[in-house]
Amino acid sequence: MRLSSMADYAVVAMRAAALHCGGDRTNASEIAEETGLPLPTVQKLVSRLGGAGLLRSVRGAGGGFRLARPAAAITVADIVEAIEGPIALTQCCDEDGDCAIEQRCGTRAHWPQVNRAIRGALEQITLADLAHQAVRPEDMKAQIPA
Repeated sequence: MRLSSMADYAVVAMRAAALHCGGDRTNASEIAEETGLPLPTVQKLVSRLGGAGLLRSVRGAGGGFRLARPAAAITVADIVEAIEGPIALTQCCDEDGDCAIEQRCGTRAHWPQVNRAIRGALEQITLADLAHQAVRPEDMKAQIPA
């Protein structure tokens, strides 16, 4: 399983926004510059994350946006779902999921449990964790598949 690039970039952009916490606002240009993400991508993400209630627009001179709630109250699950929709690993978990083997499938009833476990794991990681946790180079090497 792999997140889409947009969901991955949304987590990166939200982490950058969290680093501006404490009332400071930021804007898409700053986030693009700080993260290396293309500005049009950041602008699209800001719009979607704002629509999901994770970012709040700030109007006026020097406007921009800020987190809509504290970084400790925003989870990776919240961010991923803002971009991807509900966490569901298989199409059959969707209400309108179409499955050619539905009549003989012995696993369909178990996918909701798997989805809850994955969502639960993503709920355990807050934006505050991502923003303030130092990543050691050896941790990165351990996570890269050989």
